[in-house]
Amino acid sequence: MTALDESIRTFTADPACGRTRPTVTATLSNGHARVSAGPFNWEADLPASVGGGNQAPSPTAYLLGALGACAVAFVNDTLAAQFDVEVTGISATVSCAADLGGLLGMPGTDPRLTDLALEVTVDSPSPRDRVAEVERAWRERCPIYLTLLEPTDVKLTFN
Repeated sequence: MTALDESIRTFTADPACGRTRPTVTATLSNGHARVSAGPFNWEADLPASVGGGNQAPSPTAYLLGALGACAVAFVNDTLAAQFDVEVTGISATVSCAADLGGLLGMPGTDPRLTDLALEVTVDSPSPRDRVAEVERAWRERCPIYLTLLEPTDVKLTFN
């Protein structure tokens, strides 16, 4: 029995076992954000044009990276096995448009990211119809994609 099969068996028997509550913290460290999630730590910074030191990827880069990584990792680690698709390579390119003037509050600008685009390439000798099933499942189950597609409320507390 594979780890995926065991997880499906466990989550079927007790759905609460599959529920998680990931938490990420960010603190100021050396003039930029130090981000932590469990045992993992990384840095984030803004471009110099909006006051940052440009010493680490921007939060926008991490958001785009989360979407691209969810495509690559979720397809490779989970969906390919579930749909019996052999993967020889996967790549994802994610882009958006941004107006940095929006971060500075300049009139006529918008700080929101627009024109979000994702291109996923799956290299596989498996039949294209099975790869298409992987894509369908990814569209239905990728939490990052679904949250960006249909945003959820954010409970904000600013002390």
